[in-house]
Amino acid sequence: MKPFRYLLVALVMSVGISIQAKEFPVTFSEHIAPIVFNNCATCHRPNEAAPFSLMNYRDVQKRAELILTVVEDRFMPPWHATSKDFEFQDHRQLADSDIRLFETWVETGMAKGDLDKLPPMPEFTDGWQLGEPDLVVNMAEGYTLYAEGPDIYRNFVIPLNLEEDKWIQAIEFRPGKRSVVHHSLFYYDTSGEARARDAEDPIPGYKRMGRDREGGGIGGWAVGGIPKKLPEGLAYHLPKGSDLILSTHFHPSGKEETEVSTVGFYFSDEPPNQKFTGVQLPPVFGALAGVNIPAGDSNYTKHDSFVLPIDVKAFGVSSHAHYLGKSMNMTATLPNGEEREMLSITDWDFSWQEQYRYKDYIFLPAGTKLDASVTWDNSSDNINNPNDPPVPVKWGRESDDEMGSVTLQMVAANPDEFSKLRQAIQQHTGEASRKARGGRVARNGNQGRGALLKRMLEQFDKDEDGQLSPAERQAAREAFGR
Repeated sequence: MKPFRYLLVALVMSVGISIQAKEFPVTFSEHIAPIVFNNCATCHRPNEAAPFSLMNYRDVQKRAELILTVVEDRFMPPWHATSKDFEFQDHRQLADSDIRLFETWVETGMAKGDLDKLPPMPEFTDGWQLGEPDLVVNMAEGYTLYAEGPDIYRNFVIPLNLEEDKWIQAIEFRPGKRSVVHHSLFYYDTSGEARARDAEDPIPGYKRMGRDREGGGIGGWAVGGIPKKLPEGLAYHLPKGSDLILSTHFHPSGKEETEVSTVGFYFSDEPPNQKFTGVQLPPVFGALAGVNIPAGDSNYTKHDSFVLPIDVKAFGVSSHAHYLGKSMNMTATLPNGEEREMLSITDWDFSWQEQYRYKDYIFLPAGTKLDASVTWDNSSDNINNPNDPPVPVKWGRESDDEMGSVTLQMVAANPDEFSKLRQAIQQHTGEASRKARGGRVARNGNQGRGALLKRMLEQFDKDEDGQLSPAERQAAREAFGR
């Protein structure tokens, strides 16, 4: 009797679900359009980054199976940051209920529904996402990248011709050819050195930053990044007479492309009321951590820690790695032993690297220990692995090299103590550099040179021929601050 009873129950449940589906059908107009319009159409519309539009029933219906697959896998909408303790601004991940609703719609025939009940399309910002900038500049000449070959890092100088100091709330970077620009870091130069280097090079831009450049970093952009203004009262200082430097990373797309990047500045009317900084673990994107990932290792991990010397308020967090990146994590252990999760990324995607902002400032008292870990997957199971079969991979600037770090942005709870925080961060980086050099030995001593050369060979001899090529030597100099 039991099998019959189970069959009867299953039949009743099936009929109930069928009746419910008929009484409450899932339609595009009432149920699916609000999800798609509010979560997908921001990018999936004409003249934006996505390869196709999702602006109406037909757009969605003909790609419904694909959409269901990528949302169930949480590949789309692109959002990778989680924290069990804190909320992020502009969170894009779909709710489980939305995914189930889309699944039901597909399985029940993708009904269009009553078009009179279709919600209006949100009002999107075309062009500049933060509104009209206070200053717009672009590269004076296009830089042409070959169709195939290694990645290129190149610096481009844009004179700003500022007659007075400015304070930057945000920078919006708009690549001309999204397919070839992976990221660009922003610097300013007041010495004229960058402009001179650019003039000396016969093609647009120049290869390497100089050491006597007078200036500093003012942010950056990476694939998938969304421009955001700094929190109220914070800003980057941009001195009068500054030249903008775009330090850009290109990777060939398979066809020759010419890039002309455009940059929009958003200025503050008032100077900031305090300074901010970031703690990067491990420092220099992992250049000093001895990253050397064996072929086939699916769980290669580097850890780093930093103890806050003062009370701080954290407002943002970001991470960075290349194709082998697997997961990133940062926790904060308070002096009373309680642990807070600052960031967890379990499904790293090289194509989507964002700077995440917390909804509110997070207070972390002096003595809080920050612990960060970066894990790489160099196995054949990693579908993003650029090498088949896998090969050993070391730290380096190219996309098929590796980097890795997590950065927490913060202000001093007491602005008068900011210098103490900056000093502690610099000391942490210095200690990592000394460790990478082989310990506290005299720079000019034979033991110091021997330890340094050994360390440089271990980390930067990517072809493992027992010596450093000019490119490998240059990468080592930059990583070790030489």
